[in-house]
Amino acid sequence: MNQFKSPPGIVVCVGGIVLKDEKILLVRQAEGHPLEKQWTIPWGFVEPVEAPEEAIIREVQEESGVSSEVQGLLGIQNLPMPWNGWISIIFQCRHISGIPRSDGGRETDRAGYFTLEELPKFEDEIEIWCAWLAERVLTGTSKLIPPEPMNPYSPKIAFL
Repeated sequence: MNQFKSPPGIVVCVGGIVLKDEKILLVRQAEGHPLEKQWTIPWGFVEPVEAPEEAIIREVQEESGVSSEVQGLLGIQNLPMPWNGWISIIFQCRHISGIPRSDGGRETDRAGYFTLEELPKFEDEIEIWCAWLAERVLTGTSKLIPPEPMNPYSPKIAFL
């Protein structure tokens, strides 16, 4: 009998850089959210038995009303306090359809696409890590790892 025990779980989040016409999708976190009134990329938790690339498509849709598809993996970030012990998997996505809108104040109260030049002009704060990430992607200094569908676990996607 196998005595292997799984380690205790950690929290896995996903974030999405959604691009359309050289603009990035940002959402403003609603009142009551830990990042209240700050602009961020769409993000959220990976649900049980959900693949991270499925989770980000769902989160983008829920938080902004935008349908998107994953283009590749940008990276992984260990999160700071108060989320110490959480990791975030960041994907770059392409806009498919939809007009950005809030989710009615449940998590977000505004949404829109913005150019690099518009970011410093925001009257509300852009969360520092999201601003840094947006600048890297919009200036082309980030590296994208595309999906590799022809891996031994296909149809599960690998990013190598």
